[in-house]
Amino acid sequence: MKKSYIIIVLSILLPFVAYAQTEESDPYLQCEDTCSHVHGIDLSHYQGQVFWETIGENTRMAYVYLKATEGGDRIDSRFERNIELAHRYGLKVGSYHFFRPKTDLRRQLDNFKKQCLPGEQDLIPMIDVETTGGLSREEFCDTLLQFLRLVEEAYRQKPLVYTFRNFYNMYLAGVLDDYQLMVAMYSDEEPELCDDRDFTLWQYSSKGRIRGISGFVDKSRFVGRHGLREIRYKH
Repeated sequence: MKKSYIIIVLSILLPFVAYAQTEESDPYLQCEDTCSHVHGIDLSHYQGQVFWETIGENTRMAYVYLKATEGGDRIDSRFERNIELAHRYGLKVGSYHFFRPKTDLRRQLDNFKKQCLPGEQDLIPMIDVETTGGLSREEFCDTLLQFLRLVEEAYRQKPLVYTFRNFYNMYLAGVLDDYQLMVAMYSDEEPELCDDRDFTLWQYSSKGRIRGISGFVDKSRFVGRHGLREIRYKH
């Protein structure tokens, strides 16, 4: 009698246990599936071939930032294809430039402008700031601010600035108060900046998974009450 009872109980519970294990092991079940924040991704040629139809239909990604250029002459090899297909399958699209502090600023701007065409942008341009190029803090910040002003003049709106929390705390605290930030820190807790300033977006993972991309992808989301309207491109 006792043995029969155990068998009956197990027959009832096992399907639920198997389901729970499947859910926990699903690499695509991540933060955006369990919260109400607005999420997005950024990517470049490093992700290889991207199946945009799958991304558009089967994820909660609302926006994507695509790498367009780097320094004075580098162009991301998949930028044109990615921006065309991201638009086709319903994502809001922005373009970003990887900033090289020692490269001529006008050359960098011209390189970016040739790829980041206003008519193709849903989101304000983003400048990726991750290196000082060996410059002193003062010289680096002065050079960066010059470049940000050039971008603002070219597109008639302030760009979004992407950087890592530690990099910001070491070099940029108090320098970028007029600019919206995307702050990268890969942890379970939202980052805090040393000057306590507010920021718009948090890149919370460099190892996100999305159906339609075979490898890892960077994922981000809006922080607090910030939303997509704040980074929309003004045409």
